Amino acid sequence: MTTETFKIAYDECKQMLARQPKLFLYGLLLISCLVWIAIRTLGRPKKHSISRPNSPDPEKPTSNRRTTIKAPYRTPGEWHPVDFTRPTAAPYPNWDVHTAEPIPYRPFRHGPYHITMGLRTMQWDEWIELDNQYPRFHEDKKRRIEGRGDKCCRTAHEAYDGAVELLEELCSYLPQRYPTLFRSTPTGIHNLLTEETFDISTRPLPEDPMTTASRLIQDDLAIMFEKPDGQYYLLAGAILLAGFWRLSDKFGMPLSEIHTSGDVPGFKTKLEKGMMNFFRRLQPGQPVLRNNYFIQVDDNLAWSHSIGSEDPSSSSDGADDGTTSKQVQGWSSAEKNKAIEHHYFRSERQSLRRLPRSGGVVFTIRTYFEPITKVAEEVGVPGRLASAVRSWGDDVARYKGRERYGEVLLEYLDGKHREQVEMGLVGEDGQEEEGKYPF
Repeated sequence: MTTETFKIAYDECKQMLARQPKLFLYGLLLISCLVWIAIRTLGRPKKHSISRPNSPDPEKPTSNRRTTIKAPYRTPGEWHPVDFTRPTAAPYPNWDVHTAEPIPYRPFRHGPYHITMGLRTMQWDEWIELDNQYPRFHEDKKRRIEGRGDKCCRTAHEAYDGAVELLEELCSYLPQRYPTLFRSTPTGIHNLLTEETFDISTRPLPEDPMTTASRLIQDDLAIMFEKPDGQYYLLAGAILLAGFWRLSDKFGMPLSEIHTSGDVPGFKTKLEKGMMNFFRRLQPGQPVLRNNYFIQVDDNLAWSHSIGSEDPSSSSDGADDGTTSKQVQGWSSAEKNKAIEHHYFRSERQSLRRLPRSGGVVFTIRTYFEPITKVAEEVGVPGRLASAVRSWGDDVARYKGRERYGEVLLEYLDGKHREQVEMGLVGEDGQEEEGKYPF
């Protein structure tokens, strides 16, 4: 700016100040504010969140960015060991087998209901969850192993190395995460509660490795292995407390047939393609979690006898033509609208990870089992659960058996929701803050 130009601008400012002093001062004040805001904004350091992200809802679509896993191409059915070691687990803070409460998973939201895989990232420390229900689960498993044997625990010959790898992983992880319950030994692991010692170094092992693995934790276990056709097959399992399905029915099946034989809603149209892609791409360093839930109308954790006997026997009773007939299994055989005291909330927390040496994909399936009358005392839960149950499509409702218990369950939940509204604990619509899933 030249001296002459500056003098002209100065004179104009003097004239404006003389004519409209208030307007001139307001203008200066506005410019000062804008300059101050710009300085504050540009000079403010960026915040970096250290909190864990909210878990996505498995009943709502998940982002492709989160679930897409890039992996190098390999020939189906072939796996070359990967140089990966699970990070050392930190000891669970202040954990005690007698006082640690089960985690209150509530994996449902107000409708609508979406059929998705619903995966979220797993932190390695949190692979296996144990709590004060451990003694009950341990005894239930022990009894069923003794009484049912390979109906519940079995390993195919080609899957044996993978089952041993899983057992070794558990024997490494558990003393790290739960040092007050487990201690490593030169040959395996020692349970400080039950005083059981397991030798995993001798060959052959004293029992099926899946059986030994199941004795250590509360979860059921399954390992899927890929064959040359690109399908993943259930070739090793310890399914002792599943409630609604049996290992003997599914053993050796490919993943797709396991789901179609169980009439899983939307599998062919919404799940199969994405699930197969996920299994092929899953790498040892990318473990994930998912949750689900069911309603059960009896109190048996291991097998829901309300849908029929676990071992239906053949008999000719009631058959006029002399042929044999088997007991019907399924919701159609369940007693309708039993009292609410018989209703239980059954939730599963499943982890999936690939074993680096064998390439098997491990499912851990931890069941949480509580009376509906207890769950419905929690603030916001009865209204939210009632909305979720009502939002099931016809196929999901059939799969979950709503027709057999829906009237009693929803009447009870609606009543508990009204009580919470009247007490001012929740709003009329019961809607809660987002981001709490799956609790």
